[in-house]
Amino acid sequence: MHETNSNFIHDIIDRDLESGYVQEIHTRFPPEPNGYLHIGSAKAIWINYMAAKKYGGKFNLRYDDTNPVKEDDEYVRAIEEDLRWLGADPGGGIFYGSDYFDKCYEYAEKLIMDGKAYVCDLSQEQMSEYRGTLTEPGKPSPYRDRSIEKSLDLFRRMKAGEFAEGAKTLRARIDMSSPNMNMRDPVIYRILFAHHHRQGDKWCIYPMYDFAHPIQDALEGITHSLCSIEFENHRPLYDWVTDNIGFEKKPHQYEFARLNMTYTVMSKRYLRKLVETNTVDGWDDPRMPTLCGLRRKGYTPSAIFDFIARNGVSKALSMADVRLLEYCICEELNDTAIRRVAIVEPLKVTVTNYPAGQTEYFTFSNHPKKPELGSRELPFTGELYIEKSDFMAEPVDGFLRLRPNGEVRLMSAYILKCNEVVFDDKGQPCELLCTVDLETRNNKPADGRKVKGTIHWLSAAHTETAEVRYYNQLFNKENVATLLEDDNFDEFIGDDSLVIYGGCKLEPSLGSATTDERFQFVRMGYFIKDSKTDGVFNRISPLKSSFKPE
Repeated sequence: MHETNSNFIHDIIDRDLESGYVQEIHTRFPPEPNGYLHIGSAKAIWINYMAAKKYGGKFNLRYDDTNPVKEDDEYVRAIEEDLRWLGADPGGGIFYGSDYFDKCYEYAEKLIMDGKAYVCDLSQEQMSEYRGTLTEPGKPSPYRDRSIEKSLDLFRRMKAGEFAEGAKTLRARIDMSSPNMNMRDPVIYRILFAHHHRQGDKWCIYPMYDFAHPIQDALEGITHSLCSIEFENHRPLYDWVTDNIGFEKKPHQYEFARLNMTYTVMSKRYLRKLVETNTVDGWDDPRMPTLCGLRRKGYTPSAIFDFIARNGVSKALSMADVRLLEYCICEELNDTAIRRVAIVEPLKVTVTNYPAGQTEYFTFSNHPKKPELGSRELPFTGELYIEKSDFMAEPVDGFLRLRPNGEVRLMSAYILKCNEVVFDDKGQPCELLCTVDLETRNNKPADGRKVKGTIHWLSAAHTETAEVRYYNQLFNKENVATLLEDDNFDEFIGDDSLVIYGGCKLEPSLGSATTDERFQFVRMGYFIKDSKTDGVFNRISPLKSSFKPE
């Protein structure tokens, strides 16, 4: 896992350890199980996990399952799978917010009995009216001065299911004139008749996140509650909860800027819409920024964390260039991926002077810079496939590959000359009649002539057939996250977000490829076998990213 340099969070931890304020670092990742994790989640995981790892502390996974309407066991399973795939072991334990419902209820009663919470009958619309604005203070609820006994009785009856949804809430009594809107008597419990994925029908009242989260942190012994910057204005309420419940050891919240990325949307609401409208092939579509989508596309945890580390940790909002993510995987796979030959758009070549029925073999390195990875033998016969783009019937200036009456080097084999072109009924080349210089088996021409171009090839009789998919950016606007609305998805979907090539030809060894192996298809890019559909390879990235690091 990519290590991190010190950042402002580590500076805070250093001070807390030096002062003796804390003795052991304990962090957590608290996802809501209402969707799949995305690369923005990976940043939160990396920050929390690496902080715990750096200081020899503990790291928890805790599901924030306080809203049963949107939660599902499918997401619970997927979140843990993604977390472990990233290598972030939750050694501190796996917990659920719902594990603490009894304690949350107990603490809510304590706040009522301490005169710090009350049952309110205002509707959501009325509360909004009473709340005030950023420039005007709010008005106290007419139920704010209910007696402790009355609020306690009503709260218990809320728990017993005596009232309809929306009829009553439990609110913290704080300050209706606070400049922080989150402190204007926020709702800390609401009535919700919904089946919970773990608790079943035990509860019909549920704590709000801003009330439950600090309680969960305190009960688990979290020392540094690290979250994204949108929770900064919620921190006073976080502290109010832990202060007024009276925890001896209080966690503290610290915020960092979330990960935003060009040509990408991170909102679970929009990601879910993409799935539900069949705009994509599920949450794991390789065009999605989800971790399962990136995994299916062929990205590695190390490349994802390298990308996050290069973006850094700060409070300043910024937009990461999606090309940097591609750059990170290209850099890694150039070093680690073994080489294989594949013809994405095959063009048939008949070698007219090659002995009929003969097969010979040429040696290909598995990695040009790593001889320890060995080599393999590829068969050569009188019928070959080359890449369609490696031939031009009417070549443009600067085209150095095969042309009529031109020559190229077949990679690791002979020099090939095109003598005749066969066209189909649409006027497109469908077969090349060629000859090879049989004296140039891995040798230069005896007459000293120069052959500039080198192309890859496969024996037509010795190939696997597959489909190859090029997954490109799903959206066609760099700042798409600021443009999307519920009904305008279609205008921002890129026309080339998915390009499918059928009838591709692969060297024989790729027939036994697994979904965990990553390959460089020589001269074509990096590829991986699709994990959902047999006989399909997905492009991970081109050979080189257009991103230029500073």
